[in-house]
Amino acid sequence: MVNIGDVLLLELKYSNKSEKYKCRLVERKDNNLYIDYPINLETKKTVFLLEGTQVKATFLGDDGSVYLFESEVLGRVNLKIPMMIISYPGSENLMKVQRRQYVRIETAVDVAVHPENEEFAPFVSVTDDISAGGAAIIGGVVCPLRENMRISAYFVLPMQNGEIYYLKFKSRVIRISEINDGRSLISIQFMDVCPQDRQQLLRFCFDRQLAMKKKGLEI
Repeated sequence: MVNIGDVLLLELKYSNKSEKYKCRLVERKDNNLYIDYPINLETKKTVFLLEGTQVKATFLGDDGSVYLFESEVLGRVNLKIPMMIISYPGSENLMKVQRRQYVRIETAVDVAVHPENEEFAPFVSVTDDISAGGAAIIGGVVCPLRENMRISAYFVLPMQNGEIYYLKFKSRVIRISEINDGRSLISIQFMDVCPQDRQQLLRFCFDRQLAMKKKGLEI
């Protein structure tokens, strides 16, 4: 299930801190995973976890779902690069993280909405929030969309490091509600997202979450 090159997000199992660490799976031998040294997502500094440290790890599966497993740091090794060894309980012991558990970030990013069958004229807008499973888009006073309509949504996702992700998602309109000034709020669900795009969405959400924490904003 977990593959060489996959990004793992680690979190200490027994800690009051909410820190998360990013690493990459470099090699695997049976149920031992060899990862590069984790990076603290907030400080961007390398983390040295002691042998015996209990962690929770999440990664994006081939099916586009996020999986979690509990692990333990088994030691360090220096092969081509310095690496840590962590335990892997096997695919049968993975826990699937439900989409409703994706972090939803209130942020405005540019989005272009296109019809699937020319039901309306394409339009551009911004999001009210976004997650790895869907988004809420601000619409005009007159909304051309209807619930269960299939659309294509094109997003521009700028990262703090200057990178920009341009992602397109086939989506389904879940609901349309009116907001205070008479405009509409269009909630959409992303459909058939490939693992690479899902991973970029997760990275973007974590990136925005960290940016908000640095500014002292509530998530």
